[in-house]
Amino acid sequence: MPPLARRDVRCLVRKPQVRKLGASARPSQQKQALDKILNLCWDVDADNLIAIGSAGAIPALVQLLGAGSKSDVQRNSTAALAKLAHHAANQVTIAAAGAIPPLVQLLGLDSTADVHVNAAATLATLADNAANAVTIAAAGAIPPLVQLLGPGFTADVQHTASAILARLAQNADSHDTIAAAGAIPPLVQLLGTGSTADVKRAAATVLWLLAKNADNQVTIAAAGAIPPLVQLLGLGSSADVQCVAAGALANLALNIDNAVTIAAVGAIPLLVQLLGPSCTAGMQLNAAAVLGSLAQNAYNQVTIAAAGAIPLLAQLVRPGSTADEGVQAMAAAVLAALRDGNA
Repeated sequence: MPPLARRDVRCLVRKPQVRKLGASARPSQQKQALDKILNLCWDVDADNLIAIGSAGAIPALVQLLGAGSKSDVQRNSTAALAKLAHHAANQVTIAAAGAIPPLVQLLGLDSTADVHVNAAATLATLADNAANAVTIAAAGAIPPLVQLLGPGFTADVQHTASAILARLAQNADSHDTIAAAGAIPPLVQLLGTGSTADVKRAAATVLWLLAKNADNQVTIAAAGAIPPLVQLLGLGSSADVQCVAAGALANLALNIDNAVTIAAVGAIPLLVQLLGPSCTAGMQLNAAAVLGSLAQNAYNQVTIAAAGAIPLLAQLVRPGSTADEGVQAMAAAVLAALRDGNA
C-alpha cells in the first residue's frame, strides 16, 4: 500500500486498533487490529513505522507475545514487530517495552515454524544495537538459537539464528557461552553443500569470531571445520563467502596444528587466488593473514611461492599501490617471512 501521512497512520492505529489488541478485546477484534497494523507496516515505509511506533502499538504488541496467546496471534504480533524493528527508534522502544525475554521464549521448540522465523528476525534486527545484543544474550537466547541451527529447521531459520549468534559473538564475553551451548558442531555442518550461501556465510562468520579464542580454535578444527572452510575459498563461492571463510581460517591458523591441516587440505593455491587485483580488500587481507601463518613453515614457503603468491604480494606493496593499508602491511609481512625462509 502507498505510504500514508504520519497523522493518518496514527489515527488508523490509535482509533481504535491499539485498544483492540488488549486482553479484554474479543479474539475477532484482536485479529482485525493485528491485520490492520501488520498491513500498515508491511512495506517497511519509514514514515509508517515511526507513526505506528509513536501511536503506542509496540507495548500492545509485546503483550501479545506471551504464552497465553494463541500461535496465530504470536505469529502476527512477531511479524509486526519484525517489521517495526527496521527503524532504529522502534528498536529502542521494542526493547524498552520488554520484548526481548518473550521473543527469546518464542525461539523454543514449542513454537511454530512461522513464530520461530518472526521472533528470530525481530531479535536479529534488535541485536544490531550493542546494548540489545547484551540483553538478548542475558535473556538466555544462546541455547535456543543453537537448537535452531539443527537439520530439522528451514534455511531461513538457520540463517537468522546464525546471524544473531554472529552479532552476539562480536562480544568476546559470549564466546565461551556459545561454544559451551554446543554451537560449534552444527555450525560446521552448516558449511556443507546442503546449505544455502547465506547460511554458509552466517555460520562461517560465527566460527570466525569464535576462533579468536584459543580453546575454540582447537574445538572448531576438531569438529571438522577446516576442509569445508577451504572449499568455500573456491571460485564457486561468492566473494563475501570467500572473505568470511578466509577470515575464519586466518584465526584458526594461529594454532600451529591447524596451520598444518590447512596447508595439507590444499588451501594455499586457493588463498593465493584471493590476493588478485579483482578481489576485495577483505579477501586480500584475510588470505594474506592465513598465508602469513602458513609461511612460518619452510615447506609451506616453497608451496606458497610455487602457487604464484610472490608477484601478487609484490603488486600489493609496490610504490603507488592503491591497496588498503592493512592489506599492504599484511602482504609485506608474508613477503618478509618468505624471504627469511629462503635467505
